[in-house]
Amino acid sequence: MSTLEIRDLHVSVDTEDGPKEILKGVTLTIRSGETHAIMGPNGSGKSTLAYSIAGHPKYTVTSGTVTLDGDDVLAMSVDERARAGLFLAMQYPVEVPGVTVSNFLRTAKTAVTGEAPKLRTWVKDVKGAMEGLKMDSAFAERNVNEGFSGGEKKRHEILQMELLEPKFAVLDETDSGLDVDALRIVSEGVNRAKEATGSGVLLITHYTRILRYITPDHVHVFVDGAIAEQGGPELADELEANGYDRFITASA
Repeated sequence: MSTLEIRDLHVSVDTEDGPKEILKGVTLTIRSGETHAIMGPNGSGKSTLAYSIAGHPKYTVTSGTVTLDGDDVLAMSVDERARAGLFLAMQYPVEVPGVTVSNFLRTAKTAVTGEAPKLRTWVKDVKGAMEGLKMDSAFAERNVNEGFSGGEKKRHEILQMELLEPKFAVLDETDSGLDVDALRIVSEGVNRAKEATGSGVLLITHYTRILRYITPDHVHVFVDGAIAEQGGPELADELEANGYDRFITASA
């Protein structure tokens, strides 16, 4: 059983007018096998939380802690966080020209585990995961995210999650830009990866549609850089019906 613990996290970004506080005291505990959904309006700080956990240099942690099984995540470099078991699926994955998907995946797996996977087993694992995500085998020889559609980028992110087997996966708006079929396929991939490894999942989204396929254990409403309310799946149903107005009004 692993635990990702966020305690009173404050994060700022530099602007022309000086530092601007984005996260204003976030406290959250995620355990192995749990799915936590972070929901909230645009600009509420959801993606800032994701990138701060992953170690993006744009974001400055001014106070608070993030620990993984008691180890200080904030003291780790980005690659050390990945090796410790953290995974981030980005809302807007970047292109990596000149690097094929197959090379990228095997290099990433080697970096995370410390040894190269046996080629025959690895090829079988990659093929199986790609088939599950309805990805053509030719996809493996394309350059990472270069010319990919939005759906292809998201499938590639979940392909990484399945193969890298993280302790905790942070999924930043994985449902963004997906049609109904792609949303179902990607969601099933997340569920497979979680079931296979017992990963904890932090799912960041605006909408409840992905929660029809990935059932959250806990739902947290994010407003103005802080958690405004917490509950179970029923809270997501309320947000679907009534939106965020009452939370935004209360924080104003």
